[in-house]
Amino acid sequence: MRLMIGWIVALLACHPLFGQGWPQGAGPSGSYVMLGNAPSTWSVVQDDNLAWARSLPETGQSTVVIADGKLFYTCYQKQESDSELAANVVAYCADAKSGEVLWHKLIEAKYPLRMSGCFADSTSPPAVTDGERVCFFNASGTVVCCDMDGNELWRRETMAAGRSQPFLVDGRVAYTKLSIMPEGGKFGHDNKNAPQAKWTQLEALDLATGKPAWVSDCGVNMGAIPMLQKMTDGREVIVVGRGGGHSPPERPLGVSMIDATDGQTLWTLPLQDFMSTQTFPVANDQTLVFHGPEHLWVDAVGEVVKRVNFCTDVPVRRWDDDSYVDANETFKYPLGKGRAITQQSNLLVGSYHYFRAYKHPYLGRLHVETGKVEYLQLPVQLIRTVGQEDQLVWKQKQRSFVPADMKNNDGFVVMGDKRSRTNTWGHHASPIMTVVGEHLYLPTMSGTVYCIRWNADKLDERAILAINDLGPAGPTWNRASLSFADGRLYAHTSKQLLCIESLGETNSN
Repeated sequence: MRLMIGWIVALLACHPLFGQGWPQGAGPSGSYVMLGNAPSTWSVVQDDNLAWARSLPETGQSTVVIADGKLFYTCYQKQESDSELAANVVAYCADAKSGEVLWHKLIEAKYPLRMSGCFADSTSPPAVTDGERVCFFNASGTVVCCDMDGNELWRRETMAAGRSQPFLVDGRVAYTKLSIMPEGGKFGHDNKNAPQAKWTQLEALDLATGKPAWVSDCGVNMGAIPMLQKMTDGREVIVVGRGGGHSPPERPLGVSMIDATDGQTLWTLPLQDFMSTQTFPVANDQTLVFHGPEHLWVDAVGEVVKRVNFCTDVPVRRWDDDSYVDANETFKYPLGKGRAITQQSNLLVGSYHYFRAYKHPYLGRLHVETGKVEYLQLPVQLIRTVGQEDQLVWKQKQRSFVPADMKNNDGFVVMGDKRSRTNTWGHHASPIMTVVGEHLYLPTMSGTVYCIRWNADKLDERAILAINDLGPAGPTWNRASLSFADGRLYAHTSKQLLCIESLGETNSN
């Protein structure tokens, strides 16, 4: 345990943003992991440990970014009827203590996307701030940078991938840049043979001027989640991946490590039939990669030095009608779309690599030193109603699952993809997990949030600290990760901006 905590402290302390709010989607460490003491239990339905809630004028997906007592997020421009596609978003700055909007800015763009998409939409990329400037991304084709009072500093017409998680690197903001534009709100399946000029790449913009500082010389898949990493020799690097659905053109399929100072490729590992829609953490100079049914350890020169099958004869702590039981399972591979984990669901914390199973409502983790694999079944949904006993839905196809209504606060249906109403386990891009202290937060699209003690000796039901709600089942929908600052968690659902704080005893289970 001491080794795990010490490893996290060292990781966070060496990062230049240590201790400074939540300045980007990946938090101050750039790893979605932060030291601190955050609430484990709350309920929006029962108004437990809820400091405040603000209704939103329109739906949005961006993780809340926090700096100097201010919150930054994006929503779509207000819709006046049922809508499937939209392009214009509104950037907001709000007071962290009250949620009151301090200023807002319309960001127009050219390429409409499907609203409330289960993979992303125009509002998805989180803002990025260095404390002097804040950069907002409209994934329909515009990036705008303002000072902290909302005065525009620069603007670029550029297409950030909706699933992009922009991050700070040496006075620059890096993001996943698309060269193929959407048609009818979505990306087609006919780009497999597109020339290199059409490849998706990682680009870094100077935060002060908006001018490109570098573009990666290798391709990047639009669903991959690169993160800034530090090697033991002090070098800052970024691992990117290629391969995924819709026949992307970037080649070769696999992963590459690039130099964070100039975007130059340091090594490339080709991987056949690779699905790159994941984060790429580095531990002890080894890149950790999920590839098909295997977990790979890739060394500092791009060679696989270890592999473990996490789908064959694995231990599962499974729910059996009325109690948990131990079982061993083998997950048939290839699974749907050739994936074994839910997209964007993996996160390294301490010595554990956490992930969500693709076909089953299982939280998995793999010990990166021993290779030990564990799975824990979680309920698919929490249904909470004031004055009634909590209901947990355990089976994915159970009729008692309540799908989201996909309505905004004016009652209009704002959705371009019906898959957004599914049970949030399977074919979608999940909200990325975040960690504060010993708490791992796993939010789902239906508004259920699991709080897990990530460093539990065994991944069983005792590791579940709480199952919380972001609102009532049905009206609530969420694709944003939780963020944290000054003892408070912040959430951004399709209808509300939420501030969660330990306010005393709660009534939730």
